[in-house]
Amino acid sequence: MTQKTKTPDGLVIVDKPSGFTSHDVVAKMRGIARTRRVGHAGTLDPMATGVLVLGVEKATKLLGHLALTEKEYLGTIRLGQDTLTDDAEGDITSSADASRVTREAIDAGVAKLTGRIMQVPSKVSAIKIDGVRSYKRAREGEDFEIPARPVTVSSFAVYDIRDAVAENGTPVLDLVVSVVCSSGTYIRALARDLGTDLGVGGHLTALRRTRVGPYKLDAARTLDQLQEELTVMPIAEAAAAAFPRWDVDARRARLLLNGVRLEIPEEYVGVGAVAVFDPEGRVLALVEEEKGKAKSLAVFG
Repeated sequence: MTQKTKTPDGLVIVDKPSGFTSHDVVAKMRGIARTRRVGHAGTLDPMATGVLVLGVEKATKLLGHLALTEKEYLGTIRLGQDTLTDDAEGDITSSADASRVTREAIDAGVAKLTGRIMQVPSKVSAIKIDGVRSYKRAREGEDFEIPARPVTVSSFAVYDIRDAVAENGTPVLDLVVSVVCSSGTYIRALARDLGTDLGVGGHLTALRRTRVGPYKLDAARTLDQLQEELTVMPIAEAAAAAFPRWDVDARRARLLLNGVRLEIPEEYVGVGAVAVFDPEGRVLALVEEEKGKAKSLAVFG
């Protein structure tokens, strides 16, 4: 009788294909990893490609904390057309000649959308309004508003500006951009808002996520590659890359696993989640400081 191979605990960094929802990728990974315990650290729109961080088995406990990390994108913004979804998936709702928009005007518009800004997410998004997904309300033709929320765009750079002509004959501009931003920032909302500011409309035509926190595209594998060989980043390596590391001795490791709140060193006060490691290099828990003690957020030991 053959023994069932245990699925290792850890992260899988997927290079998501276009046309797949994040849930589609999770479903596919459940088949590849042969476990139901798979989740993702933040969604990526179906049109977008690139880094999608999945957690397998015990590493699913890391995901909520990883979702809060910084993201990096490469994309293309088309100036001269608005769409229903603020990206190329939606119907065009307005067109305007963008050929006279200057580089100076674009740079000024980009500057307004850099730093800590208030952003209204796209109506066709997964944001919940009174418990109902925004995209569901939009599909049902509801008239509703999404409140603006604070996001941080640390970097918004335009690398190239290309003259183009849309299918309906409108002269448009395609901007090749890179964005580094906080979790919860919508790149298609940046495209929409830049187009609005310039008076010609705008939407996102391509998007590739190149980084989620410390996890970059060079560590990502396509679904086909993962089908051939499941590459799992061990949970200790994943935690060490993403969180400050606190090494404890064997006695304190036992106390922590028995539910005792350890006194936390001053260097970990106010830094958020901290990964605790035992003398063998195993990750025991994620903790955060509360009244000078280590409050457990997730326990792996």
